[in-house]
Amino acid sequence: MTRSTVPSLAARAALALAAVLTLAGTARAQDMPDGSDLARRAVHVCAACHGEGGRSTTGAYPSLAGQPAQYTARQLMDFRAQQRAETDSKAYMWGVSALLDDATIQSLAGYYAAQTPPAGRSKAPPAVLRTGQRLFEEGMPARGVRACASCHGDKAEGAAGFPRLAGQHAGYLLRQMQVFSTSLRPHGVLMKAEVAGLTPGQMRAVAAYLQSL
Repeated sequence: MTRSTVPSLAARAALALAAVLTLAGTARAQDMPDGSDLARRAVHVCAACHGEGGRSTTGAYPSLAGQPAQYTARQLMDFRAQQRAETDSKAYMWGVSALLDDATIQSLAGYYAAQTPPAGRSKAPPAVLRTGQRLFEEGMPARGVRACASCHGDKAEGAAGFPRLAGQHAGYLLRQMQVFSTSLRPHGVLMKAEVAGLTPGQMRAVAAYLQSL
């Protein structure tokens, strides 16, 4: 994908979402009693990638259930301002978020924060999980890598501006750690420093451990 194609793809994504939001009914509105009609409809659009209730079933898309509202709102605003880019879904998220005003973003963030997160699961070997756990809980002070738990919580439950990582797809987490070393996520200043001290194998171990929580 070239830079010149991004606006047109984003525009097409926005038009597609606009059509869905216009035509979609308000079925299951009780799932979001405090949200606007637009927010309730947007939830159903989000479910196509992020799963019902924000519980994603594929590593291509993150689970949103249980994410701190402040974090989700910040990410949506970054997408809307085209300050966050994903290698595989940039145009779509830019187009989708362009149609969301601040109130709708806050409603969506609150809705997902209240949803039950996915249960932990992992098929990684025990040795890999132990390595990931050690890095998560202790970091590597000698290499300037802080414990992940110091920001993301003892059980990776997240807080305020720091995302919930527990139960997240390992593949998605690994991809994000790799992206932090690029210009695609300019607001991830803290994470840029942390991932700089990790080897690819250590990143995979941390991601596997977090998915198991």
